[in-house]
Amino acid sequence: MSAPESASESVQTSGPAAGEAEVENALLSQVAAGDLGPPLEQLYVRYERRLYNLGLKLLGNEGLAEELVQETFLRVWRAAGRFDTDRGNAGAFIYGIARNIAIDLYRRPSSRPADELPEHGSVDDHVDTLVNGLAVRQALDSLSPSHREVVEAVYGRGERAVEVAERLGVPAATIRTRSFHGLRALGAALTQLGFEN
Repeated sequence: MSAPESASESVQTSGPAAGEAEVENALLSQVAAGDLGPPLEQLYVRYERRLYNLGLKLLGNEGLAEELVQETFLRVWRAAGRFDTDRGNAGAFIYGIARNIAIDLYRRPSSRPADELPEHGSVDDHVDTLVNGLAVRQALDSLSPSHREVVEAVYGRGERAVEVAERLGVPAATIRTRSFHGLRALGAALTQLGFEN
């Protein structure tokens, strides 16, 4: 029987992901109340790079990625009054706006040659897949390194717990425990990002 995991490997019900979501919710609520100075600037600093990278992945063009960022924050400013913490968090609200803009930009005739549209599924499906993938990556990045490593190995690459244990030099039971707690933490992080179980 293996020793129980250390306290540092236990699941945290509140942590960086939960704290960041609360801060961002407060910032967006301030924008909704009419404060377009520091709260909007802080949200921009937090999301500009992520939205730009999303734009590059979705649209494959630096100019369109920049347009996605600018249009997203213009619409965040205009729509902030509709933000409701009971329906999701600021990240989900911002990504939802960005998703819709990305679809519009992707469909715009001047943005893409017709032969570059997805072969299977709709543009919406293509964008949803990429946005969801980025959200999962963000949630994975919020896990402790030991949990992230195990979750990525077992569920991302399909490695068996015994193989991961052997590679890391720990008992297989430890890998199973890290996997269990890592998935719980991942689910909590995804919930914080606005994804329902």
